[in-house]
This record gives sequence, structure tokens and C-alpha cells, in this order.
Amino acid sequence: MAGAGLIPTLALADAQPPIVCSALDDESSPDTALAWLARSMVAGHCYDFQARAVTIDAIGVRTLALSHRIRDGVRQQVVQHLDGPSVSVERRSIAGYMARFTPNEGNDLSASQAWAQHIASYYDVSLQENTRVAGRDAVALRFVPQDQQRYQHAWWVDKSTGLLLKHVLSDHQDRVLETFQITQLQSPVLYEGHVASDVTTERSSFSWRVDWLPEGFIAQPQEPGQSAENQQVFSDGLAAVSLFVTPVEQPMLEEGVHRLGVSTAAISMLSEGEQRWQLIGIGELPPATLERVVQSVRIEPR
Repeated sequence: MAGAGLIPTLALADAQPPIVCSALDDESSPDTALAWLARSMVAGHCYDFQARAVTIDAIGVRTLALSHRIRDGVRQQVVQHLDGPSVSVERRSIAGYMARFTPNEGNDLSASQAWAQHIASYYDVSLQENTRVAGRDAVALRFVPQDQQRYQHAWWVDKSTGLLLKHVLSDHQDRVLETFQITQLQSPVLYEGHVASDVTTERSSFSWRVDWLPEGFIAQPQEPGQSAENQQVFSDGLAAVSLFVTPVEQPMLEEGVHRLGVSTAAISMLSEGEQRWQLIGIGELPPATLERVVQSVRIEPR
């Protein structure tokens, strides 16, 4: 793993060139953990596929039907819950984290390589060859945090495509918090065009700020439909936390830390003059870390 001094300074991108999916056909098989990580991120944007999957956590076991396709450079993802009430979630998006973690001008790293290097600044990343998931040859990537402020992750990546087949989230005592696993991957097809990644970083003026975040967490551009005045997302490349700041007359939710399946919600109240604000943080972070983030929120004078 590269030392911290070798990691490039990262910044939010004003615009990024499109992801050229056909480049995956020309690449040889990666031979390092970070190369596999970068390849997996690109593959996650560039394949049409159908899949069946399961998630296992404290709530129970749920089965899912997954659909991922790219049309005119835009990703279309559908997750259908097959247990209990019929729930289907559809999301359209451009390129994800790669557009948010980018090397400074003059650096030779690609966006996906910079994203992988950023993760390696805060996690020890290791590689295990020759594993299998859902009948497919895979490699395993393990991410052990270098501090106590985030959880452990393990990925199993398909050797043929680079697609993520399995993800296990664990705490510092190696207790498994959540497992996601594809059980059947149906005929993935590489998209022949380019995937758009022109993320804008334009935001309206915030009326609040966050005074503390775990090292390596970077503000992310807003997805379509999000309000920059009331919501902000921060990520270290693996873990993410969403913060919501809402003016209220009476508390809407009970203060404290609450479990939401594998995620944690921390809720606090803050008064600024005669106005009261409800602060909510949601993320897959240790409860003490998330609570500290929420309690560091400060309301800016208008």
C-alpha cells in the first residue's frame, strides 16, 4: 500500500471526461489490490446485467432482483424486493464516486485510480486470489480501517468482468453487520459506448457547516432532486454519511442514536437564536463516530 505522502491531493471535479467502457476489453487482468479496486469501479458503471441477490443483516434475510443497464450514457438501476410487500426502487445516475475523487492537474492517475488511492489512504487494502462466488471465479479485497472511526469492508470481485459479487460489512470485533451477495449473475454485456460523468459541483449557499468529519471524508456533489440547503453527503470512497438540517418548531424525532438495519441514525437538536434545528445523520459508521459528526454541525448566521 502506498504511504500517505504518496497519495495525491483530491478535489471535487468541475467536469470529467466520459468513462470509455470499451477500455475494459483492452485491459489485462489486474495484479494488485488497488488495480482490482479501480477496475471494479469502472465495471460497475459499464455492464448491462440482470441478477438475483440476497442481503443478510439484523433485520433478516431479503432476496432481491437487480437490473442494471446503460442507455445513451446514463445508468439505469432497478432493485426489486422479492420478499414481503412488493417494493421496486429505480435510480438513474451518471458516474458515481469516480467523478468525486479526482487527482490534481498534472497527476497521471485516472479518476478510478485516484478513487482507489484515496481509499488506500484510510484503509489497509489486501488481495486474495482464487476464490469463488455464485459459481464464478473471483478475487477478494479486504479493507481494514487505519482508525476506529469506520467499519471493515470485504469485497468479492468477479474475475471475468470486475463486477462486485459480494460485500461484507464488519465491526472492529469482526462481527458481521451486513452481507450482500449476488447468487446468480445473468449474462453481463459490456456497454460499447461512453458513460457520462459530467458531475456539477455548483451548490447554493449553505446556512450550516460541519466542524468535524473523520479524516478522508469529502463533500460529494448533489444528486438530482437533492436540496443543498438542507442535505449534504460526505464519503471516504467506501463509507458515506448523509446529513440533514431542518428548522422545526417541535422535535420530530427522538434525539440519540438509532439503528436502521445496518445503518445508524444520529439525531440532535440545535438552537440558533429563536430558531430550533433538527440535525440528522445517517450512515454505515460506528455510532460514536456518526454522533460526533452530527454534534459538530453549526448553523451559520444568515
